[in-house]
Amino acid sequence: MTTKNKTNETEVDVIDFINSFVVTDQKKADSLQLIALMSEWSGFEPKMWGPTIIGFGSYHYKYASGHEGDAPMLGFSPRKAEFSLYVYSPTKENEHLLEGFGKFKMGKACIYIKKLADIDIDVLEKMCRASIAYLEEHHECACRQK
Repeated sequence: MTTKNKTNETEVDVIDFINSFVVTDQKKADSLQLIALMSEWSGFEPKMWGPTIIGFGSYHYKYASGHEGDAPMLGFSPRKAEFSLYVYSPTKENEHLLEGFGKFKMGKACIYIKKLADIDIDVLEKMCRASIAYLEEHHECACRQK
């Protein structure tokens, strides 16, 4: 029972998206820094997922309900009010890492930050790498094809 996801990989150019969507210089600079960091940590080039998510790599998930689809291994969206970071997997290590992460709010599927200066980049890297390892272990993951 594969249903069509709302958020799929697109052909939109990531830098064109940043230049047309992100309005402040600080958010543009932070977005470009996140692209460089997440590309390095994941080993994947950035791709647009849906209209506003920049994703790196992909994995296939399948829930007990039968719903399945693909999602980026790591990602973020430079939304107007704050960044949405899609980097968190439910591991003991990540729960522990949140303690030293900095200023953020936790959503159901993402972490919200205002700017990169509010968080510890080393902790973000550890969280991203732990999430990739979690996805490799629990899902069909593009990280395996490398």
